Amino acid sequence: MTVALAPAGTKAVPIHVLGAEDVALWAGQQSDRIRTWVEANAFKGGIGSALMIPDAAGHPEIALVGYGTPASRKRDRFALGAALPKLAPGTYRIESGIAEGDLEQESLGWLLASYGFTRYRDNTSQHPTLVTPDGVDATRVSILAEAEFLTRDLINTPASDMGPAELESAARGLAEKHKTKIRVITGDDLLQGNFPMIHTVGRASDRAPRLIDLNWGSRGPKITLVGKGVCFDTGGLNIKPGSSMGLMKKDMGGAANVLGLAHMIMASGLDVRLRVLIPAVENSVSSNSFRPQDILTSRKGLTVEINNTDAEGRLVLADALTYASEDHPDLIVSMATLTGAARVAVGPDLAPYYTDNDVVATSLDLAARRMADPVWRMPFHDPYETMIEPGIADLDNAPKGGFAGSITAALFLRRFVSAEDRYIHFDIYGWQPTAAPGRPKGGALQGARALFAAFPDMMDL
Repeated sequence: MTVALAPAGTKAVPIHVLGAEDVALWAGQQSDRIRTWVEANAFKGGIGSALMIPDAAGHPEIALVGYGTPASRKRDRFALGAALPKLAPGTYRIESGIAEGDLEQESLGWLLASYGFTRYRDNTSQHPTLVTPDGVDATRVSILAEAEFLTRDLINTPASDMGPAELESAARGLAEKHKTKIRVITGDDLLQGNFPMIHTVGRASDRAPRLIDLNWGSRGPKITLVGKGVCFDTGGLNIKPGSSMGLMKKDMGGAANVLGLAHMIMASGLDVRLRVLIPAVENSVSSNSFRPQDILTSRKGLTVEINNTDAEGRLVLADALTYASEDHPDLIVSMATLTGAARVAVGPDLAPYYTDNDVVATSLDLAARRMADPVWRMPFHDPYETMIEPGIADLDNAPKGGFAGSITAALFLRRFVSAEDRYIHFDIYGWQPTAAPGRPKGGALQGARALFAAFPDMMDL
């Protein structure tokens, strides 16, 4: 699928984008023929509405797209993209109705709305093409959309075709595309390399666990991205009920998101030294599954009491984060579909994140607004540290009581990063539960565009 805007100057049908409050005024300034057509078709300017106005010969002359009300636009980002299903295939250009500062966002939304997951079903439908608006960087918009499509495709692929080996293959494909280095440690070699918790979580599956290590760039600050790659999570011996297991193909959403973010960085030529670490495992049930009450020793040497084998993501991330921190990069970012508690707290749309650095948080929050990629800062609340200290071991992987589950998981991960390292942790959902403008139901990229836009400020690029 081509993910691009048409070049400026391409012949196209003009689009007038009209808010609900603008329709009557605009129609009143048109010819009787156009005004009558708008009135006869009861076009009201609601988000997701569109109207094609033919010329006297019946050919497309003008397209109207509804932009809703100011209140509805706050609730539905990518309002322009909502109209794509109502527009006939063809090429269009924005003639009026969108503020200059919103053109990039709406152009991106147009591309994102054209996504379709086609791996298992032939989908030959043609989507409308948008001409690059004046002042919009078509290459940048295309890169952002490509990254999201990559992430969506990875998450949407079922575990039967997206195990640790297939996730490795996707990472290798990205490395080949950007002509960069990749190294993978697989199976029992993880023990030799001192990644004991990655090995322990993944050993029950006949699909070998592995650590994927991609490196790119030779100058600038070091950024290390760590993504949770649990390709399917049964819950282990603390097996999930069927209702909770149904979406566990998306438990590698953190890995998919960091690969999407890595594509943005590499395709844009950002002046950073990038490293991507993905612990890729399947949490399965077998005779050699790790057990409740086991005590594991991590790469860092900290011992972890297992009180729930379904809290496995933080275990594989812990070894990867320790490895990342040994290199002391300028910034470490982890992304993971880690806790249901985060969804209870902020729902599926917001991407909660944790950082102790106020400058980083300010940069992220501002970038998230610019990029229509909503995030929400959560606290590393130090008094809750006692909740992850079981007494029999250094750490507890699943504190009892059910309180502050996302916070305690973040505190657990922070223990494996050196205190002097700048660290951001995202506890994402990675899934769009219901279709919305520019965001079809299914796998989703969350927080990555905000991070990409914030890097220049937070890294002094």
